[in-house]
Amino acid sequence: MTGFDPGDLLAVAREEALIGKAEGGIPIGAALFTIDGELLGRGRNRRVQDGDPSMHAETAAFRDAGRRRHYRDTVMVTTLSPCWYCSGLVRQFAIPHVVIGEARTFSGGHDWLAGHGTRITILDDPACVEAMTEFIAERPDLWFEDIGQ
Repeated sequence: MTGFDPGDLLAVAREEALIGKAEGGIPIGAALFTIDGELLGRGRNRRVQDGDPSMHAETAAFRDAGRRRHYRDTVMVTTLSPCWYCSGLVRQFAIPHVVIGEARTFSGGHDWLAGHGTRITILDDPACVEAMTEFIAERPDLWFEDIGQ
């Protein structure tokens, strides 16, 4: 990215995660930006709220961004390491950079993405770690359902 602090971009995804938790859902948020920092779309995991198992945060942000000719000039920012489903979305649309708030509570497909040339930045953000640690302790039923275990 040119001239933008990934932590500043993460703030948008963290805000989405908090909204999701307040709605009774899983506190994972994401946002899609251009490499110049322009916000294209934002979203949160809405699997619980919508009754749709495919409505993950990255998917919601991607859908909110709408159609583009290509995604080679974008950055996906997410509060949690993307699951295999969302990693597939990043790979399918050649999103070149993923900024991850934390990968302690869940280490999805980011190593796989890195192995296929996607730039991965893990911020190890304390607020993201705390949000997921608390959520997993409070709602293990939703957590394990959401990650498919």
